[in-house]
Amino acid sequence: MNKHRLALPLVACGALLLSAVVTAQDAPAPQGEASGLESLAAKVSYALGYRIAVAFGEEVDLEVFRRGFADGLAKKDAALSQAEMMQSLQQFQRQRGERLAAENLEKGRAFLAANKEKEGVHTTPSGLQYKVLKEGTGPSPTATDRVTVHYHGTLIDGTVFDSSVERGKPATFPLNGVIRGWTEGLQLMKVGGKTIFYLPAELAYG
Repeated sequence: MNKHRLALPLVACGALLLSAVVTAQDAPAPQGEASGLESLAAKVSYALGYRIAVAFGEEVDLEVFRRGFADGLAKKDAALSQAEMMQSLQQFQRQRGERLAAENLEKGRAFLAANKEKEGVHTTPSGLQYKVLKEGTGPSPTATDRVTVHYHGTLIDGTVFDSSVERGKPATFPLNGVIRGWTEGLQLMKVGGKTIFYLPAELAYG
């Protein structure tokens, strides 16, 4: 069985995207003692409230949230059974996950649609896009070969999710034991080559 050493950056499309917005303020928000949050209990209470709001935002009814919190704090009987609460939370998580996945998939498709028009980018029949940065030499690997690669994987916003380069050690694996985009893409390379692959969700992690 042959072993090939390759190098590649990797971009995964349709994965989770994160963004941040910074806005200008006339003065910075007070922190610590200046904000009236002197005690540990006050800081923890504020932190919990803030994080829940950031995580769920408009998806939470604030008045009903306050009611549930107050009932729990007062140790009153819950308005919903434990089974109803668990079922509702699971349904909420499932629907939210499906919505976010659909949004990210559309962002990935839009990225690929624009990316394929860029100079040097090629698209295979499967939808895999790639751009050769450096041509290698010798034979290309087959799907049954073991390959050694240095890779740098990012989301389409540039966020790094995995990198053998940052770890300082290349990865070795059977080419038919990884995601479809790698199995197809690495067979387009030769030893010593460097290529950027742009993977649609169906060729990456779904």
